[in-house]
Amino acid sequence: MPAVNYKIAFVHLTFKIKQTMVAMLGVVFGISMYVFMNSFMAGINDLQTTLAFANTAHIRVYNDQPPDHTNIAERALKGYPVVLVRDSRVIKYTEGIKSPAPIISWLLNQPEVAGVEPQVNSSVFFRNGGNKVNGNLCGIDVENENKLFKIARFMTEGRWNDLKFRPEGIIMGSILAEALSVHIGDNVNLLTNDGISKNYKVVGIFETGERDIDKTKAYVNINAARQLQGKNQDYVTDLQVNIQHYKETGPLISRLAPVIPFKVESWQEANEGMLSASKLRDIIAMAVSLTILMVAGFGIFNIMNITINEKIKEIAILKAMGFSGGDVTVIFLFQALVIGLSGGLLGLLFGYTVCLLVGLIPFKLDGKEHLPFTYHFADFYSAFLFGLVITLFAGYLPARKASKIDPVTIIRG
Repeated sequence: MPAVNYKIAFVHLTFKIKQTMVAMLGVVFGISMYVFMNSFMAGINDLQTTLAFANTAHIRVYNDQPPDHTNIAERALKGYPVVLVRDSRVIKYTEGIKSPAPIISWLLNQPEVAGVEPQVNSSVFFRNGGNKVNGNLCGIDVENENKLFKIARFMTEGRWNDLKFRPEGIIMGSILAEALSVHIGDNVNLLTNDGISKNYKVVGIFETGERDIDKTKAYVNINAARQLQGKNQDYVTDLQVNIQHYKETGPLISRLAPVIPFKVESWQEANEGMLSASKLRDIIAMAVSLTILMVAGFGIFNIMNITINEKIKEIAILKAMGFSGGDVTVIFLFQALVIGLSGGLLGLLFGYTVCLLVGLIPFKLDGKEHLPFTYHFADFYSAFLFGLVITLFAGYLPARKASKIDPVTIIRG
């Protein structure tokens, strides 16, 4: 008898084809929206991560000198000797990392480390005529910096490698250069917090698309940065470390932190806001998609209820002929299954097609020419699975109702 059940279900599906198509379209649009939203949000998150890693390493090692909060009065009450010194001189904390070679060597011997970049970073004033802008100067190893962060792809004027052979050269962010009214070949004056002033020649301009970076950051050769600050040839302020899999920073940090007396900071710790925003976008995309699927489920529920009300006498006749309540449930549940499978497959195809079409919209950022989309098999699988489950659940309730119909009561009228 199961074959007869399926034939009856097929007749119900094709008898009012428009009604069936409406139910199927609800599933199609729900699943396609799920695929679109999750692929688009994944593309945005990946683009944001790429932009973040264009200037941020996976792990940063730097000298984080905490201020001395010693409570002298409390020490005196506990019996510690307190010495009063007149005409005292302020002794600076040790700045930067003065002997980074052993740390770099240890890091490069770790299997998960892809590269290490020493940097000399400082806050400076950029001056050109009457224009004066506060910003960040980054002294870098030109080749190594490009290897780790691929910064050369952001160059809009000049060449990145020119910085290697130009000790007096500087490469600036596009907004910073515009604020100073400088172009390739112009001179710009740098003033440090210690009052040291030096002129540099603009050899390149970059644009990352991140406003905070483009309006404040400039690069010079690492040796030029050391000379500007009057430091020795081994001095660095930061060690930027990239690993093979950027999400797996925990194991390396747990081994590195006890070994060196400096601050070891993961990109997750430094970019908590970015991670929270990414999670929030994922939640919003999931909520919108599931809401649409739920609406589609209610549509299927209503259509199945209407079908049962229209076919109630036929159901009574079937039960009078010997069809059990389980047979009736199978008939209507099979209809929901067909709608779910057909709508799911069409929804995946339609959703992917919409992503491809929307992905043609021009959008220039980080070397990309169009809106970003990232496709994950898990998103397609989840969309199909959620759509099928909601469809079956929406079909089960009316099917269960149909199975409990009393044929005698219906036939008597």
